Amino acid sequence: MANKQITITLAKSLAGQLKNIQASVRGLGLRRRHQTVQVSDTPENRGMIYAARHLLTVQE
Repeated sequence: MANKQITITLAKSLAGQLKNIQASVRGLGLRRRHQTVQVSDTPENRGMIYAARHLLTVQE
């Protein structure tokens, strides 16, 4: 089975966010607004996406 990918985009700024939320976004590989990355669909990545869900747009 091939590893499923999720496309995520940082839609809002990290300014004023809690450190753990900022760390989750950085862990996903996002550095600036409107940047888009593809990550593997793993429980670890899902958890980081869930922590910052109010800042991200996600496409399955």
